[in-house]
Amino acid sequence: MNTRSTLLVSSALALTVLLAGCSTGTVSGTNHSSSAPAANSTATGPHNDADIAFALNMAAHHQQAIEMADMVLAKTGVDGKVTDLAKKIKAEQAPEITLMKSWLTAWGQSTDSSGMSGMEMNGMMSQSDMDALKSADGTTSSTLFLTQMTQHHQGAIDMSKEELSTGKNAAALELAKNIISAQTTEISTMKQLLAGN
Repeated sequence: MNTRSTLLVSSALALTVLLAGCSTGTVSGTNHSSSAPAANSTATGPHNDADIAFALNMAAHHQQAIEMADMVLAKTGVDGKVTDLAKKIKAEQAPEITLMKSWLTAWGQSTDSSGMSGMEMNGMMSQSDMDALKSADGTTSSTLFLTQMTQHHQGAIDMSKEELSTGKNAAALELAKNIISAQTTEISTMKQLLAGN
Protein backbone atom coordinates (compact mmCIF):
# COMPACT_ATOMS: atom_id res chain seq x y z
CA MET A 1 0.00 0.00 0.00
CA ASN A 2 2.81 2.33 0.88
CA THR A 3 4.65 1.47 -2.32
CA ARG A 4 1.53 2.07 -4.39
CA SER A 5 0.94 5.49 -2.78
CA THR A 6 4.55 6.46 -3.42
CA LEU A 7 4.24 5.39 -7.05
CA LEU A 8 1.07 7.44 -7.52
CA VAL A 9 2.64 10.54 -5.99
CA SER A 10 5.78 10.14 -8.11
CA SER A 11 3.71 9.76 -11.27
CA ALA A 12 1.66 12.87 -10.44
CA LEU A 13 4.82 14.89 -9.84
CA ALA A 14 6.35 13.73 -13.09
CA LEU A 15 3.19 14.72 -15.00
CA THR A 16 3.13 18.14 -13.34
CA VAL A 17 6.75 18.80 -14.29
CA LEU A 18 6.09 17.66 -17.86
CA LEU A 19 3.04 19.91 -18.23
CA ALA A 20 4.85 22.88 -16.69
CA GLY A 21 7.68 22.42 -19.17
CA CYS A 22 5.23 22.50 -22.07
CA SER A 23 3.30 25.50 -20.84
CA THR A 24 6.35 27.74 -20.43
CA GLY A 25 7.75 27.11 -23.87
CA THR A 26 6.84 30.54 -25.18
CA VAL A 27 8.97 32.30 -27.72
CA SER A 28 9.54 36.00 -27.12
CA GLY A 29 10.58 38.63 -29.61
CA THR A 30 8.78 37.05 -32.56
CA ASN A 31 6.59 40.03 -33.42
CA HIS A 32 7.12 40.27 -37.16
CA SER A 33 5.72 43.75 -37.67
CA SER A 34 6.19 45.45 -34.33
CA SER A 35 9.10 46.45 -32.18
CA ALA A 36 7.04 45.70 -29.06
CA PRO A 37 8.40 42.79 -27.04
CA ALA A 38 6.27 39.77 -26.29
CA ALA A 39 3.28 40.35 -24.02
CA ASN A 40 4.97 38.51 -21.14
CA SER A 41 7.84 41.04 -21.00
CA THR A 42 6.98 42.45 -17.59
CA ALA A 43 9.22 44.68 -15.54
CA THR A 44 9.92 42.09 -12.89
CA GLY A 45 13.50 41.78 -11.75
CA PRO A 46 16.03 44.43 -10.82
CA HIS A 47 16.00 47.90 -12.36
CA ASN A 48 18.01 51.08 -11.97
CA ASP A 49 17.72 54.83 -12.59
CA ALA A 50 18.68 54.37 -16.25
CA ASP A 51 15.72 52.01 -16.77
CA ILE A 52 13.37 54.53 -15.18
CA ALA A 53 14.70 57.38 -17.34
CA PHE A 54 14.48 55.20 -20.46
CA ALA A 55 10.86 54.18 -19.84
CA LEU A 56 9.75 57.68 -18.90
CA ASN A 57 11.50 59.50 -21.72
CA MET A 58 10.81 56.92 -24.41
CA ALA A 59 7.11 56.94 -23.57
CA ALA A 60 7.05 60.72 -24.11
CA HIS A 61 9.19 60.34 -27.25
CA HIS A 62 6.78 57.75 -28.66
CA GLN A 63 3.82 59.99 -27.80
CA GLN A 64 5.19 62.75 -30.01
CA ALA A 65 5.74 60.27 -32.86
CA ILE A 66 2.07 59.27 -32.60
CA GLU A 67 1.03 62.95 -32.66
CA MET A 68 3.09 63.41 -35.82
CA ALA A 69 1.52 60.34 -37.39
CA ASP A 70 -1.97 61.59 -36.48
CA MET A 71 -1.26 64.93 -38.19
CA VAL A 72 -0.35 63.17 -41.44
CA LEU A 73 -3.27 60.76 -41.24
CA ALA A 74 -5.70 63.67 -40.85
CA LYS A 75 -4.61 65.19 -44.18
CA THR A 76 -5.61 64.53 -47.77
CA GLY A 77 -3.13 64.27 -50.64
CA VAL A 78 -0.48 62.46 -48.59
CA ASP A 79 1.54 59.77 -50.38
CA GLY A 80 -0.03 56.38 -49.67
CA LYS A 81 3.31 54.89 -48.64
CA VAL A 82 3.75 57.66 -46.09
CA THR A 83 0.23 57.06 -44.75
CA ASP A 84 0.99 53.35 -44.42
CA LEU A 85 4.18 54.15 -42.52
CA ALA A 86 2.35 56.54 -40.19
CA LYS A 87 -0.20 53.81 -39.41
CA LYS A 88 2.59 51.33 -38.75
CA ILE A 89 4.39 53.71 -36.38
CA LYS A 90 1.16 54.25 -34.42
CA ALA A 91 0.46 50.52 -34.24
CA GLU A 92 3.96 49.80 -32.94
CA GLN A 93 4.48 52.64 -30.53
CA ALA A 94 1.09 52.93 -28.79
CA PRO A 95 1.40 49.49 -27.13
CA GLU A 96 4.97 50.28 -26.15
CA ILE A 97 3.81 53.43 -24.35
CA THR A 98 1.30 51.35 -22.38
CA LEU A 99 4.01 48.79 -21.61
CA MET A 100 6.56 51.33 -20.38
CA LYS A 101 4.00 53.14 -18.24
CA SER A 102 3.05 49.81 -16.66
CA TRP A 103 6.72 49.32 -15.75
CA LEU A 104 6.93 52.78 -14.20
CA THR A 105 3.83 52.08 -12.13
CA ALA A 106 5.27 48.73 -11.03
CA TRP A 107 8.47 50.51 -10.02
CA GLY A 108 6.54 53.07 -7.97
CA GLN A 109 7.41 55.90 -10.36
CA SER A 110 5.35 58.70 -11.88
CA THR A 111 4.41 58.32 -15.54
CA ASP A 112 4.55 62.11 -16.01
CA SER A 113 7.67 62.96 -18.03
CA SER A 114 7.49 66.65 -17.09
CA GLY A 115 8.96 65.70 -13.71
CA MET A 116 12.21 64.56 -15.34
CA SER A 117 13.89 67.93 -15.77
CA GLY A 118 17.34 67.75 -17.23
CA MET A 119 16.75 64.44 -18.98
CA GLU A 120 17.39 64.84 -22.70
CA MET A 121 15.16 63.20 -25.27
CA ASN A 122 17.10 63.04 -28.52
CA GLY A 123 15.32 63.72 -31.79
CA MET A 124 12.30 65.46 -30.33
CA MET A 125 10.62 68.01 -32.58
CA SER A 126 10.29 71.61 -31.42
CA GLN A 127 6.90 73.29 -31.26
CA SER A 128 7.72 75.15 -34.48
CA ASP A 129 8.54 71.79 -36.15
CA MET A 130 5.18 70.40 -35.04
CA ASP A 131 3.37 73.55 -36.22
CA ALA A 132 5.05 73.30 -39.62
CA LEU A 133 3.94 69.70 -40.04
CA LYS A 134 0.41 70.51 -38.91
CA SER A 135 0.00 73.43 -41.32
CA ALA A 136 1.67 71.82 -44.37
CA ASP A 137 -0.48 70.62 -47.25
CA GLY A 138 -0.65 66.92 -48.09
CA THR A 139 2.19 66.85 -50.60
CA THR A 140 4.54 68.98 -48.51
CA SER A 141 3.71 67.13 -45.30
CA SER A 142 4.72 63.81 -46.88
CA THR A 143 8.31 65.04 -47.28
CA LEU A 144 8.30 66.92 -43.99
CA PHE A 145 7.00 63.91 -42.08
CA LEU A 146 9.66 61.64 -43.53
CA THR A 147 12.44 64.14 -42.78
CA GLN A 148 11.26 64.82 -39.23
CA MET A 149 10.51 61.18 -38.42
CA THR A 150 13.95 60.10 -39.61
CA GLN A 151 15.47 62.52 -37.09
CA HIS A 152 12.96 61.40 -34.46
CA HIS A 153 13.75 57.71 -35.00
CA GLN A 154 17.50 58.36 -34.83
CA GLY A 155 16.95 59.99 -31.45
CA ALA A 156 15.04 56.92 -30.23
CA ILE A 157 17.86 54.68 -31.44
CA ASP A 158 20.42 56.79 -29.55
CA MET A 159 18.28 56.64 -26.40
CA SER A 160 17.95 52.86 -26.77
CA LYS A 161 21.71 52.45 -27.17
CA GLU A 162 22.19 54.44 -23.98
CA GLU A 163 19.76 52.10 -22.21
CA LEU A 164 21.70 49.07 -23.45
CA SER A 165 24.94 50.49 -22.02
CA THR A 166 23.56 51.69 -18.67
CA GLY A 167 20.25 49.90 -18.01
CA LYS A 168 19.67 46.81 -15.89
CA ASN A 169 16.08 45.59 -16.31
CA ALA A 170 15.77 42.64 -18.71
CA ALA A 171 12.43 43.74 -20.20
CA ALA A 172 13.64 47.30 -20.75
CA LEU A 173 16.82 46.04 -22.40
CA GLU A 174 14.76 43.79 -24.67
CA LEU A 175 12.56 46.71 -25.71
CA ALA A 176 15.64 48.87 -26.40
CA LYS A 177 17.02 46.19 -28.73
CA ASN A 178 13.68 45.88 -30.52
CA ILE A 179 13.38 49.66 -30.97
CA ILE A 180 16.86 49.81 -32.50
CA SER A 181 16.02 47.01 -34.92
CA ALA A 182 12.58 48.27 -35.97
CA GLN A 183 13.44 51.94 -36.26
CA THR A 184 16.70 51.33 -38.13
CA THR A 185 14.64 49.47 -40.73
CA GLU A 186 12.08 52.28 -40.86
CA ILE A 187 14.79 54.92 -41.31
CA SER A 188 16.02 52.96 -44.33
CA THR A 189 12.45 52.89 -45.70
CA MET A 190 12.01 56.63 -45.13
CA LYS A 191 15.30 57.46 -46.85
CA GLN A 192 14.18 55.40 -49.86
CA LEU A 193 10.85 57.24 -49.95
CA LEU A 194 12.63 60.60 -49.73
CA ALA A 195 14.82 59.54 -52.64
CA GLY A 196 11.71 58.73 -54.67
CA ASN A 197 12.21 54.95 -54.64
